[in-house]
Amino acid sequence: MKRSDFLKGIGLAGAGIVLPFKDALACTVIPTETSGPYPILAGQLAATLRTDIRESQTGQLHKIKLKIIGNTNCQPIANCEVDIWHCNALGYYSGYTTSGQTGSINYSGATWLRGRAMTDANGEVEFTTIFPGWYSGRVCHVHFEVKIGGTSVKISQFTYPVTEKNQIYTTIAPYSTYGVDPANTTTDNVFSDGTTGQVATLVYNSTSASWDSYLEVTVPGTGSVGVKNVDHITGGQFELGQNFPNPHNGVTTIPFTLKNKSEVSFGIFNLQGQKVAEVKAVSLEVGEHKVELNLNNLNLPVGTYAYEITVKNDIGIYHQCKIMTAVQ
Repeated sequence: MKRSDFLKGIGLAGAGIVLPFKDALACTVIPTETSGPYPILAGQLAATLRTDIRESQTGQLHKIKLKIIGNTNCQPIANCEVDIWHCNALGYYSGYTTSGQTGSINYSGATWLRGRAMTDANGEVEFTTIFPGWYSGRVCHVHFEVKIGGTSVKISQFTYPVTEKNQIYTTIAPYSTYGVDPANTTTDNVFSDGTTGQVATLVYNSTSASWDSYLEVTVPGTGSVGVKNVDHITGGQFELGQNFPNPHNGVTTIPFTLKNKSEVSFGIFNLQGQKVAEVKAVSLEVGEHKVELNLNNLNLPVGTYAYEITVKNDIGIYHQCKIMTAVQ
């Protein structure tokens, strides 16, 4: 297959302009907190992107939106990875043997309530989940990690306003069986030194019957006007560039460079983490390559997507995602 023909049919584009939204002096980096005893394990998530993380778990519908901001200029950071994980309604974590409201249970191999997303042009990600329960020894909380260019820049946690949180715990099953959260941030071993920037909003949304949260998270880094082009080598095997032109009206080009002869394929995902298109692997030699993408050929509507490159060679299998938005 000719390089010029490779991967024709995918159409994505970069996001629009983002203007400064607050005084840079107001941007304080969120405190670093422990990832806890139950972090996301390497290879635990089958899907690279996954924003609906409920799987089989039942409980109060909960939407979490995080906005990632760079501390140097107080602007949003696009194309960064956000991982999130928390316990279920009864205080148990997937992937481990943990203690919750009904004793110790082995949930090894499970992946519920763990997710991964890439920030859009506004630096935002949104997860669909259930409201976390509480367990002995900790106040209710959610873990998250932010990566820029594949490098972890912040691991932290957030909690919720007490009144709204306990409204869920006392009026909605199965939380109501166990009542209010007995812990508080003053005695909690993570939040006892303060909760500045670590209390998300919690508001009931009557339209979706969900409790929705929002938190602006400032991390070390620089935000950008428009889509940030995060260039880095993944596994030392390739470099993936941002598409150009950016934005586009149907046809664009994605550049990438291979360090070794490899099989290369692309997957296209919507922001719910669902794969909506796939281009089969083709063998390419070492060097620079340009992929022409066409939205119409994949029958995809305009909107924001993530494109993921998969590079497979004798050394291993490597991936990288970037976010783009197709416009008319």
